Amino acid sequence: MRELRVHGHEPVAWSRRLSQPVEVEGVDAVVHLAAAARVRESFHDPVSYYETNVGGTLNTLKALKGQRFLLASTGGVYRPSADVLTEDSPLEPSSPYAATKAAAEELVAWTARSGRIGATTLRLFNVAGGGDTDTSRVITRAVACAAGTVPGMEVYGDGGAVREFVHVRDVAAAFVVALEACEVGTSSVYNVGGTAASVRDVLDTVEAVTGRAVDVTWKPANPGEVRSLRADTSRLRALGWEPRFPSLEEIVTDQWRASAPEPGPGPSR
Repeated sequence: MRELRVHGHEPVAWSRRLSQPVEVEGVDAVVHLAAAARVRESFHDPVSYYETNVGGTLNTLKALKGQRFLLASTGGVYRPSADVLTEDSPLEPSSPYAATKAAAEELVAWTARSGRIGATTLRLFNVAGGGDTDTSRVITRAVACAAGTVPGMEVYGDGGAVREFVHVRDVAAAFVVALEACEVGTSSVYNVGGTAASVRDVLDTVEAVTGRAVDVTWKPANPGEVRSLRADTSRLRALGWEPRFPSLEEIVTDQWRASAPEPGPGPSR
């Protein structure tokens, strides 16, 4: 909301259930962030994930004509690869959650090609910082462990799996840049990432930033664990976007300052 206002837009918060037909009036663009988004949970209840993520997108699109539409998707739609992923990399969703996002992407793209809307999909990688409260996410969980607000965390595998992390404020800036580049009748896709790091890197950084240990229980890797998901963000950067919080230390520090009940010592300078 703040990023939109800073850039001269007038955001209207819109929070309601999308399982029923909706009405969208008096706006020239919609930023669609609503979703069920827990990967492991989606394996146990794929039907509700399709109902929410695909059905909700469908109901929203039915209410639009002539507006611009921005969809928050996920880097999980890609086929796992040791190579850095571009927007043209093959798709192969590895969870029901990611599959629903891939389906929603197709729906949005075809709607844009019909001329009904302008569409932009942002494939978000691991969003963190800003006082996130979802402790199913690795940075949020590790910081909460250091703060003593959760008892510990489980890590599956050797901690060497690499993921792309991006600060939530950089994500907000990406949506503004993408919105301003979107035109009715067109469809675009952008990766949104910031810095690649392993789970061990996250744990080490949290301990360095907070000065506190993270209690970890190590467990065997899940079958088919994705070892690497890294994002090429050059297409988004070509629009003028640059991450303002590009390092893992900055992301962790911001999460710690926002969520720790009594902030501990920061990293030595």
